[in-house]
Amino acid sequence: MPTDQLTGVIGLFAEETRVRAFAAVTLGADTPAKVMEKAGLSPKDATVALRRLQDQGVITEGEGGLGVAYGRFRDLARSAQAPQPVESYGSGDGQTEAVLRTFVRDGRLVRLPAQWERKLVVLRHIAERTFEPGVEYPERIVNERLRAWCEDAPTDHVTLRRYLVDLHHLRRQYGVYWRPAEA
Repeated sequence: MPTDQLTGVIGLFAEETRVRAFAAVTLGADTPAKVMEKAGLSPKDATVALRRLQDQGVITEGEGGLGVAYGRFRDLARSAQAPQPVESYGSGDGQTEAVLRTFVRDGRLVRLPAQWERKLVVLRHIAERTFEPGVEYPERIVNERLRAWCEDAPTDHVTLRRYLVDLHHLRRQYGVYWRPAEA
């Protein structure tokens, strides 16, 4: 997996707009508008480049705006030195495993996929790993557990909870939630 991650990061820099966007952030552009200006990119090109750079974790967006994730590069360099086993999510399906490896890392949600089919896979995984079937949970506990998934993700626990309820991975009545037994 570290080799795949390293290859993914290296592949980011094979495209000029991403290199220019990354360079702009490195040189202090802390907003998408500043990145467009410094890198000479169109709004669309800047948005796409920044999204890809954030997806791979090489830039972050925090309270201070955009910034380079130097720790990500350190981690990649360290992990490339010692091979690690591929993380398995126990699905038994190669396609599902690939989706989960992309959007879930170390028990945390990286981000929700834009593609609906992938989003369904990730949400089902979160529901199955977070809630036991038939056990009732007060809303406070549901929020705490979902907040843990969203710690470093651009998605908040409320959005996650809404998707889980709408897709019937969780049921809700009178402020109590439960995961229905599998049919």
